[in-house]
Amino acid sequence: MIKPLKAVLVDDEAGSVAALDQLLQTYCPQLQVVGSAANPIEAKEVIEREVPDLVFLDIEMPYGNAFDLLDSIGEIKFEVIFVTAYNNYAIKAFRYAAADYLLKPISIDELVAAVDRVEKRRGHQEINNRVLSVLASVSGGADAFKKIILPTLEGFLVEDVSKIMYLHAEGSYTYFYMADRRKLLVSKNLKEFEDMLPEPTFCRIHHSSIININFVKKYYKGRGGEVEMEDGETILISTRKKSEFFSRFR
Repeated sequence: MIKPLKAVLVDDEAGSVAALDQLLQTYCPQLQVVGSAANPIEAKEVIEREVPDLVFLDIEMPYGNAFDLLDSIGEIKFEVIFVTAYNNYAIKAFRYAAADYLLKPISIDELVAAVDRVEKRRGHQEINNRVLSVLASVSGGADAFKKIILPTLEGFLVEDVSKIMYLHAEGSYTYFYMADRRKLLVSKNLKEFEDMLPEPTFCRIHHSSIININFVKKYYKGRGGEVEMEDGETILISTRKKSEFFSRFR
């Protein structure tokens, strides 16, 4: 028999803790809530005492926030589902790092899906790197996204965003072309990365291509035109994306 996942709830609002606890009891029987805390100081004590598999972590709390708590813990050996009512840049960071997050008020369907993803990752040795990637993404604020986690068929890669040269769609997958000439096949579609990658550095110039404008070497005229990237690859620009492309160079 599979042991239930031990969970800790961290939120400064007692009502939110009680509501989440009730939702988990009703819809996520594979979880056992073993403790709760209202601030990072209490949370660290509960986590060290209970050694949970999963922590539901509110972002804004008294005496610090979720990232202060994670920064104070050595090796992260538990999964994290972030809970937030706002903070758009942090949400983008979570997407970057393939981390789970829930928006308040919590949707039952999204809660169940997030817990299911955590359960499928059970036993994987990637937790610490994933959480560190979140911390790297948010540490400098809205404009400081530095790392991105790329899910592959074998696991995942942590890559420097500035080293991404361009992306090409391949059905429900995406090829990443890196500055060091590596070609990575990633198990997400191009649209998801369009929503993640920071503007104005990254620009979707075609339905199947996103480029990092820092690696554009030359532009060739035409109806939409095309760009030559630093690795010699030429990429078409669709007519409807032409003005957006030029706006990045003004």
